[in-house]
Amino acid sequence: MELPKRKQIRLPRYDYSTPGAYFVTICTHDRRCILSDIAVGALHEAPAVTVRLTAFGQIVRETIGFLPDRYPDLIVDKYVIMPNHIHLLLRIEAERALREAPLRERETRSLLSKAIGFLKMNCSKQIHQTYPDLDVWQRGYYEHVIRNEDDYRAIWDYVENNPAKWAEDRYFTE
Repeated sequence: MELPKRKQIRLPRYDYSTPGAYFVTICTHDRRCILSDIAVGALHEAPAVTVRLTAFGQIVRETIGFLPDRYPDLIVDKYVIMPNHIHLLLRIEAERALREAPLRERETRSLLSKAIGFLKMNCSKQIHQTYPDLDVWQRGYYEHVIRNEDDYRAIWDYVENNPAKWAEDRYFTE
């Protein structure tokens, strides 16, 4: 039996080791809502939106906070931890941010790939201390190469406003 081919989501012939900005989305396994709760209430006349992190979401937040220490050429400009996914706005500032792949000789991985792998692996390790059989993350991640300042601003606004639009989000589940 032939396995289905996975859709290629990376930009063809783009060098992910070059400096630039990236918008990354990582989903939980089966899009389970395990990272946060979104609460909408009234604050004076405007609706107030609160993202309340679960214990798992707190692990994710701490691990995101550690990324620049682990990878000094990586800057986390903005992020939001939604109930079943996270959005990250990341910048790579190194001239050539390549790292060796630890398990494959003479192969390299981009800093972006390495950082996302580190985030997913370390969050999973901590969560598995309490819930050893829980599948935490969906395989892979979505990334978008930010091409200009307008693109950057639009993504910043999207991340900023994502909790307020949770019920309309493509990843929304109840």
